[in-house]
Amino acid sequence: MVKNSLPKVSVIIICEEWNDFLEESLPYYDKLDYRNFEVIVFSTKPIEGSNPTSGRTRLINNDKIKHNPAEKRDKASTYATGEIYAFIDDDAFPTKDWLNSAVKHFQDKNVAGVGGPGITPHNASILEKSSGWVSASPFGGFATTHRFIPTKEMEVDDFPTMNLLIRAEDFKKIGGFDSNFYPGEDTKLCLDLTKKLKKKIIYDPAAGVYHHKRPLFKKHLIQNGRFGLHRGHFARVLPETSRRLFYFVPALFSIGVIGGLLLTLLNYFFPIELFQILVKIYLFIMSIYTISLILNSVWILIKSKSIPIALLTIPGVFLTHLWYGLKFVQGYFKKQMLDKYGRVE
Repeated sequence: MVKNSLPKVSVIIICEEWNDFLEESLPYYDKLDYRNFEVIVFSTKPIEGSNPTSGRTRLINNDKIKHNPAEKRDKASTYATGEIYAFIDDDAFPTKDWLNSAVKHFQDKNVAGVGGPGITPHNASILEKSSGWVSASPFGGFATTHRFIPTKEMEVDDFPTMNLLIRAEDFKKIGGFDSNFYPGEDTKLCLDLTKKLKKKIIYDPAAGVYHHKRPLFKKHLIQNGRFGLHRGHFARVLPETSRRLFYFVPALFSIGVIGGLLLTLLNYFFPIELFQILVKIYLFIMSIYTISLILNSVWILIKSKSIPIALLTIPGVFLTHLWYGLKFVQGYFKKQMLDKYGRVE
Protein backbone atom coordinates (compact mmCIF):
# COMPACT_ATOMS: atom_id res chain seq x y z
CA MET A 1 0.00 0.00 0.00
CA VAL A 2 1.12 3.54 -0.73
CA LYS A 3 1.87 5.49 2.43
CA ASN A 4 -0.75 8.16 1.70
CA SER A 5 -3.41 5.50 1.21
CA LEU A 6 -2.99 4.10 4.68
CA PRO A 7 -6.19 4.50 6.72
CA LYS A 8 -5.83 6.58 9.86
CA VAL A 9 -5.85 4.56 13.08
CA SER A 10 -7.00 5.98 16.42
CA VAL A 11 -5.26 4.13 19.24
CA ILE A 12 -7.58 4.35 22.26
CA ILE A 13 -6.22 3.81 25.78
CA ILE A 14 -8.41 4.22 28.87
CA CYS A 15 -7.16 4.60 32.43
CA GLU A 16 -8.14 6.03 35.79
CA GLU A 17 -5.08 8.24 36.05
CA TRP A 18 -1.57 8.69 34.74
CA ASN A 19 0.48 5.67 35.80
CA ASP A 20 3.77 3.83 35.41
CA PHE A 21 2.32 1.60 32.68
CA LEU A 22 1.68 4.65 30.48
CA GLU A 23 5.19 5.91 31.16
CA GLU A 24 6.46 2.59 29.86
CA SER A 25 4.09 2.11 26.93
CA LEU A 26 3.74 5.49 25.19
CA PRO A 27 7.35 5.70 23.86
CA TYR A 28 6.75 2.46 21.93
CA TYR A 29 4.20 4.17 19.66
CA ASP A 30 6.98 6.34 18.25
CA LYS A 31 8.70 3.14 17.10
CA LEU A 32 5.79 1.85 15.01
CA ASP A 33 6.44 1.29 11.31
CA TYR A 34 2.93 2.58 10.60
CA ARG A 35 2.77 6.39 10.52
CA ASN A 36 -0.86 7.44 10.00
CA PHE A 37 -2.20 7.19 13.55
CA GLU A 38 -3.08 9.10 16.69
CA VAL A 39 -3.02 8.04 20.35
CA ILE A 40 -5.86 9.02 22.68
CA VAL A 41 -5.32 8.55 26.41
CA PHE A 42 -8.68 8.90 28.17
CA SER A 43 -8.52 9.33 31.94
CA THR A 44 -11.16 9.79 34.66
CA LYS A 45 -8.74 11.68 36.90
CA PRO A 46 -6.70 14.80 36.06
CA ILE A 47 -3.64 14.04 33.95
CA GLU A 48 -2.16 17.52 33.73
CA GLY A 49 1.59 17.57 34.18
CA SER A 50 2.15 14.20 32.54
CA ASN A 51 4.71 14.07 29.78
CA PRO A 52 3.69 12.21 26.60
CA THR A 53 6.67 11.66 24.34
CA SER A 54 4.91 12.28 21.03
CA GLY A 55 2.84 15.03 19.46
CA ARG A 56 0.50 12.29 18.27
CA THR A 57 -0.72 11.71 21.85
CA ARG A 58 -3.85 13.49 23.09
CA LEU A 59 -4.60 13.48 26.82
CA ILE A 60 -8.32 13.72 27.61
CA ASN A 61 -9.89 13.90 31.06
CA ASN A 62 -13.54 13.27 31.91
CA ASP A 63 -14.38 12.84 35.59
CA LYS A 64 -18.07 12.14 34.96
CA ILE A 65 -17.38 8.51 34.00
CA LYS A 66 -15.92 6.97 37.12
CA HIS A 67 -15.39 3.29 36.51
CA ASN A 68 -17.17 1.52 33.67
CA PRO A 69 -14.61 0.63 30.96
CA ALA A 70 -17.30 0.26 28.28
CA GLU A 71 -18.51 3.82 28.86
CA LYS A 72 -14.93 5.08 28.93
CA ARG A 73 -14.11 3.49 25.58
CA ASP A 74 -17.35 4.73 24.04
CA LYS A 75 -16.67 8.27 25.23
CA ALA A 76 -13.01 8.14 24.15
CA SER A 77 -14.06 7.04 20.68
CA THR A 78 -16.03 10.29 20.22
CA TYR A 79 -12.67 12.12 20.18
CA ALA A 80 -11.18 9.73 17.61
CA THR A 81 -10.70 10.84 14.01
CA GLY A 82 -9.45 7.57 12.54
CA GLU A 83 -11.11 5.11 10.19
CA ILE A 84 -10.02 2.31 12.51
CA TYR A 85 -10.18 2.24 16.30
CA ALA A 86 -7.36 0.30 17.97
CA PHE A 87 -8.33 -0.54 21.54
CA ILE A 88 -5.40 -1.45 23.80
CA ASP A 89 -4.98 -1.54 27.57
CA ASP A 90 -2.86 0.99 29.43
CA ASP A 91 -0.65 -1.88 30.68
CA ALA A 92 0.13 -3.01 27.14
CA PHE A 93 2.48 -1.68 24.46
CA PRO A 94 2.78 -2.51 20.75
CA THR A 95 5.31 -4.46 18.78
CA LYS A 96 6.94 -2.52 15.94
CA ASP A 97 4.76 -3.95 13.15
CA TRP A 98 1.52 -4.09 15.17
CA LEU A 99 -0.52 -1.71 13.01
CA ASN A 100 1.00 -2.75 9.69
CA SER A 101 0.10 -6.36 10.39
CA ALA A 102 -3.43 -5.60 11.55
CA VAL A 103 -4.54 -2.86 9.14
CA LYS A 104 -3.93 -4.90 5.98
CA HIS A 105 -6.89 -7.13 6.88
CA PHE A 106 -9.28 -4.18 6.64
CA GLN A 107 -8.81 -4.14 2.87
CA ASP A 108 -11.49 -6.85 3.02
CA LYS A 109 -14.78 -5.01 3.61
CA ASN A 110 -16.17 -8.10 5.34
CA VAL A 111 -13.61 -7.74 8.12
CA ALA A 112 -14.89 -5.65 11.03
CA GLY A 113 -12.14 -6.40 13.53
CA VAL A 114 -8.60 -7.70 13.99
CA GLY A 115 -7.01 -9.00 17.17
CA GLY A 116 -3.57 -10.24 18.12
CA PRO A 117 -1.83 -11.89 21.06
CA GLY A 118 -1.01 -10.12 24.32
CA ILE A 119 2.46 -11.46 25.08
CA THR A 120 3.95 -11.17 28.57
CA PRO A 121 6.78 -8.58 28.50
CA HIS A 122 10.34 -9.86 28.77
CA ASN A 123 11.05 -7.63 31.78
CA ALA A 124 8.11 -8.97 33.81
CA SER A 125 8.60 -10.58 37.23
CA ILE A 126 8.68 -14.37 37.66
CA LEU A 127 5.20 -14.34 39.20
CA GLU A 128 3.85 -12.27 36.31
CA LYS A 129 5.50 -14.51 33.73
CA SER A 130 4.14 -17.57 35.54
CA SER A 131 0.65 -16.08 35.36
CA GLY A 132 1.10 -15.54 31.64
CA TRP A 133 2.24 -19.12 31.07
CA VAL A 134 -0.72 -20.49 33.04
CA SER A 135 -3.00 -18.85 30.45
CA ALA A 136 -0.77 -19.51 27.45
CA SER A 137 -0.19 -23.21 28.09
CA PRO A 138 -2.27 -25.91 26.37
CA PHE A 139 -3.69 -27.36 29.60
CA GLY A 140 -4.02 -24.01 31.34
CA GLY A 141 -5.67 -21.94 28.64
CA PHE A 142 -7.40 -24.62 26.56
CA ALA A 143 -8.86 -22.95 23.46
CA THR A 144 -7.77 -19.40 24.40
CA THR A 145 -3.99 -19.80 24.27
CA HIS A 146 -3.85 -17.75 21.05
CA ARG A 147 -4.73 -14.69 23.12
CA PHE A 148 -1.44 -14.94 25.02
CA ILE A 149 1.10 -16.34 22.55
CA PRO A 150 1.29 -16.22 18.74
CA THR A 151 -0.36 -19.23 17.11
CA LYS A 152 -1.88 -19.55 13.63
CA GLU A 153 -3.95 -16.94 11.79
CA MET A 154 -7.66 -17.68 12.09
CA GLU A 155 -11.16 -16.25 12.16
CA VAL A 156 -12.57 -15.73 15.67
CA ASP A 157 -15.86 -14.48 17.07
CA ASP A 158 -14.68 -13.34 20.50
CA PHE A 159 -11.55 -11.38 21.39
CA PRO A 160 -10.50 -9.10 24.29
CA THR A 161 -9.96 -5.36 23.95
CA MET A 162 -6.44 -5.53 25.32
CA ASN A 163 -5.58 -5.71 21.60
CA LEU A 164 -8.56 -5.31 19.28
CA LEU A 165 -8.86 -3.11 16.20
CA ILE A 166 -12.34 -2.32 14.86
CA ARG A 167 -13.50 -0.52 11.73
CA ALA A 168 -14.95 2.79 12.98
CA GLU A 169 -18.10 2.66 10.86
CA ASP A 170 -18.90 -0.84 12.10
CA PHE A 171 -18.28 0.20 15.69
CA LYS A 172 -20.79 3.03 15.27
CA LYS A 173 -23.34 0.80 13.54
CA ILE A 174 -23.65 -1.46 16.56
CA GLY A 175 -23.69 1.44 19.01
CA GLY A 176 -20.27 0.76 20.53
CA PHE A 177 -19.85 -1.18 23.75
CA ASP A 178 -22.63 -2.40 26.00
CA SER A 179 -21.95 -0.85 29.41
CA ASN A 180 -24.07 -3.51 31.15
CA PHE A 181 -21.16 -5.94 30.87
CA TYR A 182 -17.76 -5.90 32.60
CA PRO A 183 -15.65 -7.90 32.19
CA GLY A 184 -17.24 -9.11 29.00
CA GLU A 185 -18.09 -5.90 27.19
CA ASP A 186 -15.68 -7.06 24.50
CA THR A 187 -17.51 -10.40 24.18
CA LYS A 188 -20.80 -8.58 23.62
CA LEU A 189 -19.15 -6.22 21.11
CA CYS A 190 -17.70 -9.12 19.10
CA LEU A 191 -21.06 -10.88 19.20
CA ASP A 192 -22.71 -7.81 17.69
CA LEU A 193 -20.05 -7.50 14.99
CA THR A 194 -20.21 -11.14 13.93
CA LYS A 195 -23.91 -11.92 14.43
CA LYS A 196 -25.69 -8.61 13.82
CA LEU A 197 -23.44 -7.26 11.07
CA LYS A 198 -22.46 -10.73 9.79
CA LYS A 199 -18.83 -9.64 9.55
CA LYS A 200 -15.51 -11.29 10.41
CA ILE A 201 -12.94 -10.83 13.13
CA ILE A 202 -9.44 -12.00 12.21
CA TYR A 203 -6.78 -13.15 14.63
CA ASP A 204 -3.30 -12.34 13.29
CA PRO A 205 -0.35 -13.58 15.38
CA ALA A 206 1.86 -10.88 13.85
CA ALA A 207 -0.41 -8.12 15.21
CA GLY A 208 0.88 -8.65 18.72
CA VAL A 209 1.36 -6.43 21.73
CA TYR A 210 3.16 -6.92 25.02
CA HIS A 211 0.63 -7.09 27.83
CA HIS A 212 1.34 -7.18 31.55
CA LYS A 213 -0.40 -9.95 33.53
CA ARG A 214 -1.73 -10.07 37.08
CA PRO A 215 0.94 -11.98 39.03
CA LEU A 216 0.33 -15.29 40.74
CA PHE A 217 -1.44 -16.05 42.93
CA LYS A 218 -3.97 -13.64 44.49
CA LYS A 219 -4.31 -11.05 41.73
CA HIS A 220 -4.27 -13.71 39.02
CA LEU A 221 -7.05 -15.68 40.71
CA ILE A 222 -9.18 -12.60 41.39
CA GLN A 223 -9.04 -11.63 37.73
CA ASN A 224 -9.67 -15.13 36.39
CA GLY A 225 -12.48 -15.63 38.88
CA ARG A 226 -14.07 -12.48 37.51
CA PHE A 227 -13.70 -13.84 33.97
CA GLY A 228 -15.31 -17.12 35.05
CA LEU A 229 -18.20 -15.33 36.74
CA HIS A 230 -19.07 -13.37 33.64
CA ARG A 231 -18.47 -16.22 31.20
CA GLY A 232 -20.88 -18.34 33.24
CA HIS A 233 -23.47 -15.58 33.02
CA PHE A 234 -22.87 -15.24 29.28
CA ALA A 235 -23.26 -19.00 28.81
CA ARG A 236 -26.86 -18.51 29.88
CA VAL A 237 -27.76 -15.12 28.37
CA LEU A 238 -25.45 -15.02 25.30
CA PRO A 239 -25.30 -18.65 24.17
CA GLU A 240 -24.16 -17.88 20.60
CA THR A 241 -20.50 -17.51 21.58
CA SER A 242 -20.36 -18.53 25.25
CA ARG A 243 -22.31 -21.79 25.52
CA ARG A 244 -19.41 -23.93 24.37
CA LEU A 245 -18.11 -27.11 25.94
CA PHE A 246 -14.61 -25.87 26.76
CA TYR A 247 -16.06 -23.03 28.85
CA PHE A 248 -17.94 -25.60 30.96
CA VAL A 249 -14.94 -27.91 31.51
CA PRO A 250 -13.49 -25.98 34.51
CA ALA A 251 -16.94 -25.92 36.12
CA LEU A 252 -17.30 -29.68 35.72
CA PHE A 253 -13.79 -30.08 37.12
CA SER A 254 -14.52 -27.93 40.18
CA ILE A 255 -17.75 -29.79 40.89
CA GLY A 256 -15.90 -33.09 40.46
CA VAL A 257 -13.06 -32.11 42.83
CA ILE A 258 -15.40 -30.99 45.59
CA GLY A 259 -17.78 -33.89 45.01
CA GLY A 260 -14.89 -36.36 45.06
CA LEU A 261 -13.55 -35.00 48.35
CA LEU A 262 -17.00 -35.29 49.93
CA LEU A 263 -17.36 -38.80 48.54
CA THR A 264 -13.95 -39.76 49.99
CA LEU A 265 -15.06 -38.43 53.37
CA LEU A 266 -18.31 -40.39 53.20
CA ASN A 267 -16.41 -43.52 52.27
CA TYR A 268 -14.23 -43.06 55.34
CA PHE A 269 -17.21 -43.08 57.67
CA PHE A 270 -19.46 -45.36 55.62
CA PRO A 271 -17.20 -47.77 53.67
CA ILE A 272 -19.81 -49.34 51.45
CA GLU A 273 -18.93 -50.94 48.11
CA LEU A 274 -20.52 -48.23 45.93
CA PHE A 275 -18.57 -45.47 47.66
CA GLN A 276 -15.34 -47.45 47.33
CA ILE A 277 -15.85 -47.89 43.57
CA LEU A 278 -16.65 -44.20 43.08
CA VAL A 279 -13.62 -43.14 45.12
CA LYS A 280 -11.37 -45.32 42.95
CA ILE A 281 -12.81 -43.69 39.83
CA TYR A 282 -12.27 -40.26 41.37
CA LEU A 283 -8.65 -41.05 42.28
CA PHE A 284 -8.00 -42.40 38.79
CA ILE A 285 -9.36 -39.24 37.16
CA MET A 286 -7.32 -37.04 39.51
CA SER A 287 -4.22 -39.09 38.68
CA ILE A 288 -4.75 -38.41 34.98
CA TYR A 289 -5.25 -34.72 35.79
CA THR A 290 -2.02 -34.64 37.84
CA ILE A 291 -0.07 -36.25 35.00
CA SER A 292 -1.52 -33.64 32.63
CA LEU A 293 -0.40 -30.87 34.99
CA ILE A 294 3.13 -32.26 35.02
CA LEU A 295 3.26 -32.66 31.23
CA ASN A 296 1.94 -29.10 30.89
CA SER A 297 4.71 -27.82 33.18
CA VAL A 298 7.29 -29.66 31.05
CA TRP A 299 5.89 -27.90 27.98
CA ILE A 300 6.20 -24.58 29.84
CA LEU A 301 9.76 -25.44 30.88
CA ILE A 302 10.72 -26.04 27.25
CA LYS A 303 9.10 -22.79 26.12
CA SER A 304 10.11 -20.52 29.02
CA LYS A 305 13.46 -22.19 29.83
CA SER A 306 12.75 -21.48 33.51
CA ILE A 307 12.42 -24.18 36.17
CA PRO A 308 10.85 -21.81 38.79
CA ILE A 309 8.18 -20.69 36.30
CA ALA A 310 7.42 -24.28 35.28
CA LEU A 311 7.03 -25.32 38.93
CA LEU A 312 4.86 -22.32 39.84
CA THR A 313 2.45 -23.05 37.02
CA ILE A 314 1.56 -26.47 38.49
CA PRO A 315 -0.42 -25.03 41.43
CA GLY A 316 -1.24 -22.01 39.25
CA VAL A 317 -3.11 -24.05 36.64
CA PHE A 318 -4.88 -26.18 39.27
CA LEU A 319 -6.09 -23.20 41.30
CA THR A 320 -7.10 -21.31 38.13
CA HIS A 321 -9.20 -24.24 36.91
CA LEU A 322 -10.79 -24.69 40.34
CA TRP A 323 -11.58 -21.02 41.00
CA TYR A 324 -12.66 -20.19 37.44
CA GLY A 325 -14.98 -23.20 37.49
CA LEU A 326 -16.60 -22.26 40.80
CA LYS A 327 -17.16 -18.67 39.66
CA PHE A 328 -18.53 -19.92 36.32
CA VAL A 329 -21.22 -21.89 38.18
CA GLN A 330 -22.01 -18.84 40.30
CA GLY A 331 -22.25 -16.63 37.22
CA TYR A 332 -24.48 -19.07 35.36
CA PHE A 333 -27.16 -18.79 38.01
CA LYS A 334 -26.87 -15.03 38.62
CA LYS A 335 -29.81 -13.08 37.26
CA GLN A 336 -27.89 -9.81 37.08
CA MET A 337 -24.20 -9.00 36.99
CA LEU A 338 -22.75 -6.43 39.32
CA ASP A 339 -19.02 -5.80 39.48
CA LYS A 340 -16.47 -3.49 41.03
CA TYR A 341 -14.65 -1.80 38.21
CA GLY A 342 -11.04 -0.82 38.02
CA ARG A 343 -7.69 -2.52 38.41
CA VAL A 344 -7.52 -5.63 40.59
CA GLU A 345 -5.81 -4.99 43.91
